[in-house]
Amino acid sequence: MKKCLWLVVITVLLFLLAGSCYYDTEEALYPTLNSGCDTTGVTFSGKISSMLANNCLSCHSNTTATGAGNGIRLENYADVKSRATDIAGSIKHAGAYSPMPKNGGKLNGCLINQFDIWIRTGMPEN
Repeated sequence: MKKCLWLVVITVLLFLLAGSCYYDTEEALYPTLNSGCDTTGVTFSGKISSMLANNCLSCHSNTTATGAGNGIRLENYADVKSRATDIAGSIKHAGAYSPMPKNGGKLNGCLINQFDIWIRTGMPEN
């Protein structure tokens, strides 16, 4: 009986020890290292306008905003600059903001990071 009890205890301990091990790669732990994300010189015309064109303008262009984009236009610098904080909250899927793109996944971290840098650096146009 004692032998069986010891066998159960040892088996349980081995499962607990084995279950506590994990193997993360450097890329999973530190995703910004070697990511290829260019965060230098982020400007509206250089990075932000192409991000918007690829991810937002199907609903938020000057021609589609009334029908599909709730009247929110993001086609030019002045419109985007005036809504930058709201856009940042939406693309991050932050609590009080409507998550964008609508019915889509969150934008990749590089694009979100570039948008944050653009805001922090004073929202340069060129």
